[in-house]
Amino acid sequence: MKRLIKEFTKGIIAENPVFIILLGLCPVLAVSTSMSNAIGMGIAATFVLVGSNMMISAMRNFIPDKIRIPCFIVVIATFVIIVELVMKAFSPALSRSLGIFIPLIVVNCIVFGRAEGYAYKNNVLRSTLDGIGMGIGFTMALLIIAFIRESLGAGKIFGVMISKGYEPALYMILAPGALLTIGFLIAGLNLLRNKK
Repeated sequence: MKRLIKEFTKGIIAENPVFIILLGLCPVLAVSTSMSNAIGMGIAATFVLVGSNMMISAMRNFIPDKIRIPCFIVVIATFVIIVELVMKAFSPALSRSLGIFIPLIVVNCIVFGRAEGYAYKNNVLRSTLDGIGMGIGFTMALLIIAFIRESLGAGKIFGVMISKGYEPALYMILAPGALLTIGFLIAGLNLLRNKK
C-alpha cells in the first residue's frame, strides 16, 4: 500500500514534471496566462496521461519492442483526439484559447516520457496512479504559474478584477514573464530542497 501511495504522490512534489524534472515547459509557458487556460490544459493533459498510461501498460506484453514508439504515438494521439473533440463540443472558447497546444500533447515530453519510462515497464494499477500523480503535479504547477502571471500581468483572477487601483505589469502576460515566474519558482524550490 505504501508503494502505491508513493507512486501516486511522487508526481505531485518529489518528481513534479514542471518544477523538478523540467518537462513540458512549452505548453506551460504558452497557456499559463490565465487560470482558466491552466485548468483546461491541466485536465486535458491529465486525461491523456492516465488513459495512455493505462492502455500502454495493459498492452505492453503484446507490443513488439521494435515498434513500441509508433504504438505509443498512436495510443497517445487517440486520447488527444478524444480530448480535442470533447473540448471543441463542450467548451469552444477554451478550445480556441488553448489552440494548437491541445494537439501538441501528442508529443509532450511528460506524456511520452511516462509511456516509455514507466507505463511500458509496470502494471496497470501502478501506471494509472503514476499518470494521475503526474497529471495533478502538472496541473498544480500550471495553476501556480498562471495565478502569478494573471494576477500580476492583468490584475485579475479568473477574469475578475482584483483591485481597481492596480496597474498591471503587462510583461508578466508575455513570454519573459513566464520565464521569470518559472525561474523564480524553481530557484525557490531548489533553495528549500537544499535547506532540507
